[in-house]
Order: sequence, then C-alpha cells, then structure tokens
Amino acid sequence: MVKNGLTRRGFIAMAAAGAGGMVFLTRCNNPERYSTYRFFTDQEAMLVDDLVDQIIPPDEWPGAKDAGVTNFIDRQLAGTYARFRDDYRSGLKSISLSCQELFGLSFIELNCDQQRDFLIHMEAGKLNELVNEKDTGNGLNPIWKDGFERRFFRLLRDHTMQGFYGSPRHGGNLNYVSYKMVRLDYPLIIGQNRYNG
Repeated sequence: MVKNGLTRRGFIAMAAAGAGGMVFLTRCNNPERYSTYRFFTDQEAMLVDDLVDQIIPPDEWPGAKDAGVTNFIDRQLAGTYARFRDDYRSGLKSISLSCQELFGLSFIELNCDQQRDFLIHMEAGKLNELVNEKDTGNGLNPIWKDGFERRFFRLLRDHTMQGFYGSPRHGGNLNYVSYKMVRLDYPLIIGQNRYNG
C-alpha cells in the first residue's frame, strides 16, 4: 500500500541504506576498532605473519602465514593464552625498535635473508650486541633485557608450531595443510562419527 508516495518496501530499503551508511562512516572514522583480529592490531598481525613465515616458510606447501598461524595465536591470546599478552606486546615492540636501530627499516621491510639472520640472532640472545655495535649515540637503554629475546623467540616458535600442526578448530592449520603435508588422515570429530550398519 502506498501512502504519501512511500511504500513499505521503499521504507525498509531507505532504513537499510541509512544503517549501512552509519556502519561505513564508523569504520572510516576508527578502522582499528573493526580489525579482524581479537588481540593484535593490524600492524602487529602483519609483523607476526612475517615472523611465523620465517619459522615455517612456504615451499611446495604453504608456510605458517598461509596456514593461518597468526589467526591461531591471536585467538589464543584473546582466550587461553591471555597470560602471554604482555610478552607479545613487549616482544613485538622490541622487534620493531631493534629493526629500526639496526636497519632503519621495519621487520616487514627487510628482505628474507635479513629477516632470517635477525631471528637467528634473536634465538641466540645476541640482538643487544648487534644494536650496541651499531650504537647511534641516542642513549637508548638496551632494548632486550634479561634474556627476553630468547624467551620470546621460543614462545613465538612454540605457538607457531602449535598453530601449524594443531587442530584447525583452534584457528590455525587452515585446510588441514600440515595433516596433508605429513600424510595424516584428517582427525575424526568425536560425536560426529556414525557407525555403519
């Protein structure tokens, strides 16, 4: 029925358009708020993508990034791994500061060999030595203290392995990539199996 030139369908279409416009404007004003991640900022997630891809790089199989490991770590930090949040915030920030001190670039901007060498020094606990060798005289305190770079590397490595080889229901191992790679049958879901007969 038409009253004053506006049908019910027209009214609903206008209301939907108005609501959609509100959402769009809100997203434009605060893009971080609508990040697809639960814990990481978009910048942190991009950094973690590159870090995990150095730990399990792609070859004929997808690497950790394409297997959804960053999503796995993010989901766990928003829940079960909440106790590691401060470690991740501090560790990712320290990686960024170290890269700026050493190369004048972010970790993401480094080439593959530089990223790998950086992580080798990180695992060995030698990043502060590198930063001190290239001291720019800015008076910064050591970025990594008390062996934190080694601990954070181990934490990141362990979470990367868990995300790559664990069950996809936890947010990683996208499309069962690691199960296919090692030729494992996909795990059966208990309660969903049916007996033949």
